[in-house]
Amino acid sequence: MPINVPDNLPAIDILRYENVFVMSNTNAVKQDIRAQKILIMNIMPLKVSTEVHLLRLLANTPLQIEIDLLHPKSHKPKNTPIKHMKAFYKTFDEIKDNKYDGMVITGAPVEHIPFESVTYWKELQEIMNWTKTNVTSTLFICWASQAALYHFYGINKYKLDKKMFGLFEHKIYNRKIPIVRGFDDVFFAPHSRYTEIRANDILKIKELEIISVSNEAGVYIVASKDGRQVFVTGHSEYDPNTLKEEYERDIKKGLNIEIPKNYFPDDNPDNKPMVKWRSHANLLFTNWINYYVYQKTPYVINEIH
Repeated sequence: MPINVPDNLPAIDILRYENVFVMSNTNAVKQDIRAQKILIMNIMPLKVSTEVHLLRLLANTPLQIEIDLLHPKSHKPKNTPIKHMKAFYKTFDEIKDNKYDGMVITGAPVEHIPFESVTYWKELQEIMNWTKTNVTSTLFICWASQAALYHFYGINKYKLDKKMFGLFEHKIYNRKIPIVRGFDDVFFAPHSRYTEIRANDILKIKELEIISVSNEAGVYIVASKDGRQVFVTGHSEYDPNTLKEEYERDIKKGLNIEIPKNYFPDDNPDNKPMVKWRSHANLLFTNWINYYVYQKTPYVINEIH
């Protein structure tokens, strides 16, 4: 089944070129089925690229998925045209009376700033509180996972000596948990962040469970035991070249950045990156949609509470 997105969203052409089944709203309304309503709060700087990353993975499911895009009213994007924002994005005021089967909140390059100093922190807190009653399951990515763990459970983030940057091996603590069903014993995932959360802090919270870790990159997947919150500290959604583009961007800015680890063959930035995380990324999102959203959400969406 296709993913259902707003008519004329630029990501449509890219996804169709990749043979991803995408359906416009105009055609989707003709189908007599109950689509899964997914809200994406996109706070990444390059909104269009992130739309493609997430929609590509959400489309890999037999369900029809209907997407709404959300951005903080209290923050003006610098890297995405205002025309695009007005055409495809909504503010919280416009959707707060809605119910959603699932929600994704992306990362943001603000991990060096205290949570309370982020310009849209209070708005994000309101939205995160709202997910507890209006969303069946919420997937938090990278900085959003740190923000949610801090907001809901008081778990602090810690500054790293250097950027956690590259492709890292991970293992699973408990493979019976549905979010990692079908994962290999060892799998790869990209990371790109300057802060971390620590296992010792999470283990003190009885409502949470650590699901996957990396010896090098630390905690990777955490979830609430009721499945309504899933926290992923890395970027499984990244394109093959996203880490390369971030590396080149940081070099251009004159930052003291190391080559992303385990990413370029022979650690040579002139070599084409080898993708080692695509299958795990698809499984992660498919498992989340299937086990945490579709099989948990009520058929009458207004019954979500």
